[in-house]
Amino acid sequence: MDKKKITNMEVKRKNRNEVFRYICRKGMVSNPDISYELKLSLPTATQITKELIERGLVEEKGEMESTGGRKAKALAVSGSVGKAAGVDITKNHISLVLTELSGRILKYERIFLPYSTGDDYYLEVCRKLECFLEDCGCGRESILGIGISFPGIIDLDQELIADSHVLGVSALPFSAVSRFFPYPCHFLNDANAGAYAEGIQSEEMGRFFYLSLSNTVGGAVYSNGKLEQGRNFRCGEAGHMTVVPDGKVCYCGKYGCLDAYCSVKCLTDGRVEDFFDRLKHGEQEAAGLWKQYSSYLAIAVNNIHMVLDCDIVLGGYVGSSMGEYIRDVREKVSKRNTFAESSSFVRACSHKTGAAAFGASLKIVELFLEQV
Repeated sequence: MDKKKITNMEVKRKNRNEVFRYICRKGMVSNPDISYELKLSLPTATQITKELIERGLVEEKGEMESTGGRKAKALAVSGSVGKAAGVDITKNHISLVLTELSGRILKYERIFLPYSTGDDYYLEVCRKLECFLEDCGCGRESILGIGISFPGIIDLDQELIADSHVLGVSALPFSAVSRFFPYPCHFLNDANAGAYAEGIQSEEMGRFFYLSLSNTVGGAVYSNGKLEQGRNFRCGEAGHMTVVPDGKVCYCGKYGCLDAYCSVKCLTDGRVEDFFDRLKHGEQEAAGLWKQYSSYLAIAVNNIHMVLDCDIVLGGYVGSSMGEYIRDVREKVSKRNTFAESSSFVRACSHKTGAAAFGASLKIVELFLEQV
């Protein structure tokens, strides 16, 4: 009897969660919509939305357009539920995002702020965030939490930033950062955050590898709504895959790592968008750099695909900016691919601006949704 009771409670909770997620995703729905799309009886859908309204999570927004019969009540997420903030910390900038439960970005801002160790830096990040939220008209009580993205290894078990070469920090406890913010904080690796932004809202991609091509090269495995972390939280660290035995020295001290051949610094010391503009206008130096870069990138992409047999999403600064030049990577991957398959499994990221900050905010959204 107890087992049946627990099972019924779990089913009820699962249905309630799916209904709320559906409302978040669609924005404005009716009970008949919910019943049809989620294959629930109309009385069950109505009872669930009634409960969500009583909990202050959903509110009525008038009536839907008539389809010939009686107009159904329009339901939407309550405006008082709250919003999620995302912060992406890099060597020279911070990116800030404010996101609704639906995943819609309300505001994005990138601010020049070179990283430095010490309290003053985090106090300034917090001050910038508060100004950002104030400009959005958000009080502290409306913020569900902030997701904070760092470039480096994030150890969720020990709750610390285990190592970030680009920032020059190691064994930095989460608490040493979160104490500066008056909100619940959740920490993510930047590549994981980018993958989360790419995958969490997609209804099509069950599993993919996200290859982040920025000042450093990182990666993440996204599978059916979850990030695969690995035993030591290093799953997806493709930047330290060997592509050239005894090749160029990597910042890690080893030789021939992908990072030494495919970080954005291999193309330009400036804005990567400017590099692709030069490439588009036929500049020979840019063409030579891209030919070499795309060749090494194709090796890595083909290797990853051979191991994981899934789509490869190119993100980071390069993936966001390459545009039509992804065809060069696809052609080179096809030549290396053992199987006679289309190289359409290689694609550029969908979220091209502030992906890590956005993904970090979506993690806060997901943590909230899991509790509904």
